[in-house]
Amino acid sequence: MRILIIEDDIEAAHYLRKGLDESGHVADHAADGETGLQMARTADYDVLIVDRMLPRLDGLTLVQTLREEGSKTPVIFLSALGEVDHRIEGLKAGGDDYLAKPFAFAELLARVEAQARRRDPDAVQTQLKVGDLEMDLLARTVKRAGKTIMLQPREFRLLEFLMKHAGQVVTRTMLLEKVWDYHFDPQTNVIDVHISRLRGKIDKGFDRPLLHTVRGAGYRLQA
Repeated sequence: MRILIIEDDIEAAHYLRKGLDESGHVADHAADGETGLQMARTADYDVLIVDRMLPRLDGLTLVQTLREEGSKTPVIFLSALGEVDHRIEGLKAGGDDYLAKPFAFAELLARVEAQARRRDPDAVQTQLKVGDLEMDLLARTVKRAGKTIMLQPREFRLLEFLMKHAGQVVTRTMLLEKVWDYHFDPQTNVIDVHISRLRGKIDKGFDRPLLHTVRGAGYRLQA
């Protein structure tokens, strides 16, 4: 999923981005309300995480504006203002959920994924399978022929993208944009290194390879 964090506390935003990235999601950040409003208007996000007390434009006004413009993107308020009246204000402003600080990241992640499912029940797949390769997106586990395969967070995200596009040729540009969130070519061999590591983990020691290189085009995961 692609998630927008609108939070003026840089340390808190960094913590959220790191956690979401390790969970296989892509997170963008806006440090003030006006920037967050423009980003929410111009990009397609699955969920917005919005602080209430923001510079330049407060969180309540930001969400009210989006709702008046017809936006249906789920919004989770994340705020130090956690009294009942504050939560009611957030929900009346157009928020779909409200979580008070301090919070447990696992709870926030569960709420983010729940909001995405409500928006589109098919948007969040929990099980992926290609041949004898299986991925559980909730438990964050991967198995091939019943054998558990340990992956680093970026390897997991790379394999998830390949599995969701099984049988298709996935280009380097697609991987840079969707897995690394790069919209330019960093001129490094980062993809080659991760593909090599991933191939060693999911193919080595098994009867037949699943991850194939398509010369001049990219890669394809296929049973």
